[in-house]
Amino acid sequence: MQLLEFEKPIAELERELEKLRLKAVSQDIDMSADIASMEAKLAETRQTIYNNLTPWQRVQIARHTQRPFMLDYIALAFTDFCELHGDRRIGDDHSMPGGFARIAGRRVVVIGHQKGRNTKENLHRNFGSAHPEGYRKALRLMKLAEKFGLPVIAMIDTPGAYPGIGAEERNIAEAIAYNLREMMLLKVPVIAVVLGEGGSGGALGIGVADRVLMLENAYYSVISPEGCAAILWKHRKHAPDAAEAMKLAAPDLLKLGLVDGVIAEPNGGAHHDHTGTAAALSEAILSNLDELSKLTTAQLLDARYAKFRSFGEWEGK
Repeated sequence: MQLLEFEKPIAELERELEKLRLKAVSQDIDMSADIASMEAKLAETRQTIYNNLTPWQRVQIARHTQRPFMLDYIALAFTDFCELHGDRRIGDDHSMPGGFARIAGRRVVVIGHQKGRNTKENLHRNFGSAHPEGYRKALRLMKLAEKFGLPVIAMIDTPGAYPGIGAEERNIAEAIAYNLREMMLLKVPVIAVVLGEGGSGGALGIGVADRVLMLENAYYSVISPEGCAAILWKHRKHAPDAAEAMKLAAPDLLKLGLVDGVIAEPNGGAHHDHTGTAAALSEAILSNLDELSKLTTAQLLDARYAKFRSFGEWEGK
């Protein structure tokens, strides 16, 4: 498994613990006291590191290649997934899968960004960066959800919308802007969950929701830490400073009122326990669906409008 820089002290203690266990078995000696002491030290080190993560360390966890992606959660938390393809204009975008599904027996439409774990998958999924047709497909599915009265679940995990020439030629900015307007007017409940990376307009293009949730180690920001550092500090090496300044981590965004809830991850991050994280995600989605289902359409639309209009309000002294 990919080892992050700040996890090296944990890995070193795990190696020492394994050596003690092997020695106890191979030499047939009682080393239970030493093993217990090492286990306690390992547990304490894990607790100290993972309970005091910096924003930049959370960004690194959010980008971990073994972290569960959108289709992993579909397999673990949803059933009867029926993927739909194409935007009816240009073609299909494999970085933005979506379709009908059930969660705990409830029918929903689920859409989201999908990354890959190796070069072949990443080329197929375009590294999770959607083209205009991806956003147009997402909106087509949302309109389908509205037609059949189904809630929309949007799973965000992208470094940003694809910035290539082809995307510009097919009007990526218009596709995202159109989604922002139309999502504000959808007459069904919309829940967005930031799974890992939530980058710029690429994330917001499916992020206008009645409830915006984040996994504990995800991040959500207008620009990547590296991009911000290159602009403000003139060098990418200041990305940790940028991550701190931008308040992009889930705890900060919850405090600022920009997200509505944070979903706890297993100790060390979602990549250590896909099944447990999927269960927590499912529970959070269902809880919010229960609340939103009690609202009339008018109440739903008014609350959504008020929610986003309140962002950016400044209270002076």
